Amino acid sequence: MGSRYDAADFSDVRPVPFASRGSKVSVTRFGEVLESPPAVERLVATLPDLLAAADFRAIVDAWATAVRRGRAVVLLCGGHVVKTGVSPYLIDAVHRGWIDHLAFSGATAIHDFEIACFGETSEDVTENLAHGTFGLADETGRWMAEAAIAGLDEDLGLGEALGRWLLQREPEPPHLEQSLLAQAYRREIPLTVHVTIGADVVHQHPAFDPAVTGTASHRDFRILAASLRGLADGGFVANVGSAVVLPEVFVKALNVARHLGSPVKEFTAADFDVLRHYRPTVNVIGRPVLEGGRGFHLTGHHELTVPLLYYALRALLGE
Repeated sequence: MGSRYDAADFSDVRPVPFASRGSKVSVTRFGEVLESPPAVERLVATLPDLLAAADFRAIVDAWATAVRRGRAVVLLCGGHVVKTGVSPYLIDAVHRGWIDHLAFSGATAIHDFEIACFGETSEDVTENLAHGTFGLADETGRWMAEAAIAGLDEDLGLGEALGRWLLQREPEPPHLEQSLLAQAYRREIPLTVHVTIGADVVHQHPAFDPAVTGTASHRDFRILAASLRGLADGGFVANVGSAVVLPEVFVKALNVARHLGSPVKEFTAADFDVLRHYRPTVNVIGRPVLEGGRGFHLTGHHELTVPLLYYALRALLGE
């Protein structure tokens, strides 16, 4: 017996070429990593030892200490991490060995994938929604579905499948050096993608296979739970710009890790966003560290806080 309810037939959806969609964010406007960093160490040293400035120093110190001690550094990244142009700083941190795991929402993966392939992302939602083409860029939906299906037989997580597809694609996508998906795969660190079915634009595409994506994203959930074991006794986790999805994923993955016998305590958790939201406060920097550890908010725009954090880390780690 089938469902008693009517469902839309997505096979009638007609995607549009990416080039005709228009984008608001270009890789040409991304931040730049300087070979010789500015004198951030002196700047940080002169900040007041109060409130957010004191928290900033504590966050930098906790991240650097985790790197030095070989404890896990995990970043949970919302879509605006890519849209605000700070990917180059995180990519450089990946290659320096300062990040051990990146966890993305579905939106983050989409923006990063489009940057890799086209050097552009982030459409005008208001304009395209008005005439029913919002989120219907053909290549984005078709290629991401293709990558997920290709990874299914090898039991790859969604992030791994997308990263591999980008690096094996012929002809090579033109902006791989600016893609976290591609560079994490190249560096062989886990990048997991945690999908909410119906929340991402590619779920409208007729090529989208929910069973394949669900299976791959669930494997990524298991990979994240395994990575979180490394937070114990001095690790560092930061939620950067995810108000709901990744804080919820994190707290469940942490619970599974503890349930399976890992004493994941005594770590530092931080939340970076332009506003303070309930779920990061409770599920990242609150409940998880009640049994041991510290939690910090750093409220501000990613395009300002992430570069400052990156250069402060370089100064502290002597690189």
